[in-house]
Amino acid sequence: MKHRFVILIGTELHTYDNYEDIPLEFDNVIEFKPYIPEEHKHDHTDHDHEELSKWNDKLKELMKREKK
Repeated sequence: MKHRFVILIGTELHTYDNYEDIPLEFDNVIEFKPYIPEEHKHDHTDHDHEELSKWNDKLKELMKREKK
């Protein structure tokens, strides 16, 4: 799995492939692209669906951590 999260800190863009590595405080979320397997290429399990459903909440959490 390869996620892509781009975060602005000051004037620099920082790219992360692990959500947990994103700092607690930053200026802006620039790109939020969690890896989501294509439905037709992968039979999603109930566990997969549960994990996929969490990404919206994670984006909301990041937006709360943006400096105002």
